[in-house]
Amino acid sequence: MKSLSGLIKQRSKKAVKTLTLDDKTVFYIFSRIIKAEYGQTGSVRVCPDYFKNGKLFVRTQSSAWASEIMLDRKEIISKMNKELGKKEIIEIVVKK
Repeated sequence: MKSLSGLIKQRSKKAVKTLTLDDKTVFYIFSRIIKAEYGQTGSVRVCPDYFKNGKLFVRTQSSAWASEIMLDRKEIISKMNKELGKKEIIEIVVKK
């Protein structure tokens, strides 16, 4: 018969491995970083659209904001991955 502590440890390892990143978490972190970098105006003008396979798709209200995000995307990605604790975000795709 197996001990209870052994079963709990085994179950805990499985639970950690199956943890997946959801859209809401990615959107929240992205919005927080955009607000810190660009202020309230930036958080209104730049909105996350969806997250799939490590790519974050973002909508902007103008081509000026799209250019700004494209110029700073590497910095934004590194800040997001630092918040998440691992390299989850590979690319940011901007739509106008």
